Amino acid sequence: MRFLFCLLLLLPLATRPARAQMAGDTLSVACPPPRVAEMCVELDARRAVDPAAGPLTFRWIMGDGTELTGPTVSHCYQQRRRYTVQLDVLDEATGEVRTAEKLIPVDFTQEIVLNFRAADTVRVGHPLTFDALDSQLPLCENVVVLWDFRDGYVSNGWQVQHAFRRPGRYAVRMSLRANGPDSCPDSHCVSRTVVVVP
Repeated sequence: MRFLFCLLLLLPLATRPARAQMAGDTLSVACPPPRVAEMCVELDARRAVDPAAGPLTFRWIMGDGTELTGPTVSHCYQQRRRYTVQLDVLDEATGEVRTAEKLIPVDFTQEIVLNFRAADTVRVGHPLTFDALDSQLPLCENVVVLWDFRDGYVSNGWQVQHAFRRPGRYAVRMSLRANGPDSCPDSHCVSRTVVVVP
């Protein structure tokens, strides 16, 4: 049997580069909203076999405990990690199973992710948690998370709490800054509006 594999990886929308600010600049760049960072792949083995080989069953072991069958599969992961997808091929005519016919690395740790979680609405004086734990600047060192709540207060840390003192709409800004090669000294930012009610 002759195998040729076509692999299509659908990367999260958040991997598209966000705008960068130079260090110390917190005002001049408009920060886009965070995007949903889906970690999904599509795998296609339809062109994998010489037609003379006969019918085959494809079993995909996705590396996170999920097993799928079929010539084409799609799967979304829950954690931002490295995975190895294993493809086993069953020759239906002979019953022969070719274990690990193909090993496909899938790595979600090397993409820039700028995202944070927070409730959309909060009452004045109630603490609100802001969480940037899914964000990353790969290959950078000493990554720092900076928060500008747009009410005169700033903070830093991967997860922080803040209570707004007045009602209104606040375009909360989260920036990642780091040291390292290339664009790592720049700050990358996103913003999300939080409505504060009386």
